[in-house]
Amino acid sequence: MQATTLFKSDSISVFHYRCTAGPHDRPFVEMHRAHSISYVRRGTFGCRTRGAEHELVAGAVLVGRPGQEYTATHEHHGCGDECLSIMLAPGAAESLGGDALWDLACLPPLPELMVRGELAQAATDGRSTIGIDEAAMLLAASAARFVSSNRSKTLKASARDRCRAVEAALWLEAHSSEPLDLERMARQAGLSPFHFLRLFARVLGVTPHQYLLRSRLRHAARLLADDTRPITDVALDVGFADLSNFVRTFGRAAGTSPRGFRRAAKGERKILQERLAARA
Repeated sequence: MQATTLFKSDSISVFHYRCTAGPHDRPFVEMHRAHSISYVRRGTFGCRTRGAEHELVAGAVLVGRPGQEYTATHEHHGCGDECLSIMLAPGAAESLGGDALWDLACLPPLPELMVRGELAQAATDGRSTIGIDEAAMLLAASAARFVSSNRSKTLKASARDRCRAVEAALWLEAHSSEPLDLERMARQAGLSPFHFLRLFARVLGVTPHQYLLRSRLRHAARLLADDTRPITDVALDVGFADLSNFVRTFGRAAGTSPRGFRRAAKGERKILQERLAARA
């Protein structure tokens, strides 16, 4: 495991973690050192904790509570993973409100979290003038808001089903800019559409179409923060055939238009302040 410190203060620290473990490596036990939110940027890994097993793919979030142990596995794919990890001091964690978030082990790929995760990554890469701590707290606050109104359920799945779902998610990630429907996704996985839909949702917590859409939004956020090409081109590049649909979908996820998100990534903090105030 390679760890790089990106930002550190009394209340918040941000790290980049890169793991190259694969199916032939033994699972290893880790312990959360602080309240943490870890956004999965690339790859996949498994997490076994408190008697449950979870599979995390790009866009998912690993949640940590101080002293909590978990076993990390890479049994289903050999690509390893990369995470942007936010660690919070007790006071900062308490400011997010309640224990609901810290009672969870992970969150599935969610539109708002994926967009916030890519903004945080842009800040750490120097592709945005937004402060790393600002973007990191925005991501953590988004996770807390989601949990306050939605409690994730842990569903049992066999090792074979988890492997199939992870492989399907990796394939969707690689082909997200293409026109895809449930039948083609299921055919790629070697399953009937109904079986594929049920298996994918049970393992990863979202439907295949939801994951496809959120993958497109994540790629769009990355391009908007790092690129000057027209927004129409960004929409087409990531797989949206209709600009109005892209603007509407992105706006629901980010709380601002693609143009507003690009301006925020370039340093217009007023947009972020208004967003935070609206959610308070």
